[in-house]
Amino acid sequence: MSNLPEQSPLGKTSAYRTDYAPELLFPIPRQAKRDELGLKGTLPFFGVDIWNGYELSWLNMRGKPQVALARFTIPADSPNLIESKSFKLYLNSFNQTKLAGPDALKILLQQDLSAAAGASVHVTLTMQEDFEKLEMGELEGQLLDRLDIDVDNYSPQPETLKANFDELPVEETLVSHLLKSNCLVTGQPDWGTVQISYYGPQIDQESLLKYLIGFREHNEFHEQCVERIFSDIMRQCKPQHLTVYARYTRRGGLDINPWRTNFSSAQRPSNARNARQ
Repeated sequence: MSNLPEQSPLGKTSAYRTDYAPELLFPIPRQAKRDELGLKGTLPFFGVDIWNGYELSWLNMRGKPQVALARFTIPADSPNLIESKSFKLYLNSFNQTKLAGPDALKILLQQDLSAAAGASVHVTLTMQEDFEKLEMGELEGQLLDRLDIDVDNYSPQPETLKANFDELPVEETLVSHLLKSNCLVTGQPDWGTVQISYYGPQIDQESLLKYLIGFREHNEFHEQCVERIFSDIMRQCKPQHLTVYARYTRRGGLDINPWRTNFSSAQRPSNARNARQ
């Protein structure tokens, strides 16, 4: 039987395990939400979900605590996403677990997360001596938030998206810091910055900003919101190339940054942390 969001640890009192417990991971099939978007068969995009873990700790073989930062890269075509609270509980299960070293930890993380996602998950650990090398930076693009608009709707309305089909196609990148959605199960707010890069009929920026603000009272997981944005823009504005990348603020020591594109030569985005993360 497939795991459903309401069966997850979200919104429930949880006992925090401090001994290694991979069974805490709670995978949720992606396809149910994709069915809502009409995404069946071959996906119209490829991409990854980039997770960053800021609260990763374990013990060395002498019992001394170790800390690291982690990046987890989950392919968008994996059959499952991993529910975020279960991910946090799983990472905390290493807190009192003795391991031979970072390589031993990385092997466990990769095998457990890959099993949960149903596809190969890539794990990168950054140790204390390399913390200062981590990048920070803002997503590039023209800022939509500069527009002075009236807003009276806070649920996604893709039919309001407009594009100029009578002029030559354009190539541009647009950014908004006003993306907010809510957790599918608990209703807790999720705050994000979204970058939209495309080549095609020029998208009306006011209609795009209103559409993005329309997620403000919408309940969906991060990954699902980004795929909805991608699908709605493709259907309504018909760009030839489209990339949607969102960087969400962290909760419980984890941030989630979904990236979806249909541009075969598109490079994976930088994992530079922005000011709000």
